[in-house]
Amino acid sequence: MISASPSPESLLSLPATPHFTFFALRPSGRWRLLRRGLLVLGAVFLFAQASAAAADTLESVRQRGKLVCGVSEDAPGYTSRDGKNVWSGLGIDICRALASAVLGHAEAVSFAPLKRHERRQTLQAGAVDVLVGDDVVTASVETEQSLVAPILLAYEGQGFLVRRAQAISSALELSGTRICVTAGTGDEEGVLDYYAGLKVPIQIVKLDRWAEAVQAYEQKTCHALSANRTRLASVRARLQAPNEHQMLPETAQRHGIGPLVRQGDVRWALIVRWVGYGLIAAETLGITAANAEQMPASPQPEVRRLMSGETVDKSLGLEPGWPRRMIRQVGNYGEIFDRNIGQRSPLRLERQLNNLAGKGGLMFAPSFR
Repeated sequence: MISASPSPESLLSLPATPHFTFFALRPSGRWRLLRRGLLVLGAVFLFAQASAAAADTLESVRQRGKLVCGVSEDAPGYTSRDGKNVWSGLGIDICRALASAVLGHAEAVSFAPLKRHERRQTLQAGAVDVLVGDDVVTASVETEQSLVAPILLAYEGQGFLVRRAQAISSALELSGTRICVTAGTGDEEGVLDYYAGLKVPIQIVKLDRWAEAVQAYEQKTCHALSANRTRLASVRARLQAPNEHQMLPETAQRHGIGPLVRQGDVRWALIVRWVGYGLIAAETLGITAANAEQMPASPQPEVRRLMSGETVDKSLGLEPGWPRRMIRQVGNYGEIFDRNIGQRSPLRLERQLNNLAGKGGLMFAPSFR
């Protein structure tokens, strides 16, 4: 029995498709030719189905004239809004960059705030085009929830916040203490896994909401607060005496964070991926919001390739010159990171793994050939 079906892909999954099965005992030359032809027809059919599905989100966004971005209600550094209802964060700027690439303007986007328990279901239902925030990318997100993360655009670490008065300098010194976490975020598992490996006993205090976990820490119900470092940095900045609190050097677990889209829409996932790569490549090549307009005339071939975006726009249907417009309107990856999470933000976190590969980090982009 010979079965022809699409191979599972690690990042981009095609929609469910029928399998073509052929039986042969002693295949003759004529039968082999027929079978090969049927296999080719099957592949063409599968490609046609994938292409039809791939057009859905892009065309919907264009017909609507606006990108709808599902965002976390409160994810400091990634998606948050101020008292004037103005959204900011790394995820917000990624949505603005995507809107610029697809629609020509970074402001052609609306943000739909979603509660933690409803975000992924809302994306699956098609009510939003892309999901951003501080959602951690795990195997179950792609294998069980019918979503896909086209690119990782931040590397996070789960840390520990403590009071300096406790005279604790290492997470190893938290033996027997109470550690507050938010339920349903994976932080509980991160702490338990970390200390199980060290065989250090600790007590977990689970709170339903992040604000409740912070309040419990402030009221000294627990000795330490554990969450992503961006959240801890945001809490520390808002405390009455920020300098009386410190983050310990250890990391309970590392996370990859990136935009999520629905499975089956290959073209849309590729657009999201190469928009992200475009931001990273721009920083690598020294292209900024300030000089983007002049860079198409650069003597460097790779800069000209990126600025034209020709390879990507011809294949995925974007308007020519989308990288230039996107970078001019939103900036490169480094500019986005610095103003939302890094040294120009209230969080003032070091880039560490989020730095360019040439500077000790993990961020790099393939060529735009």
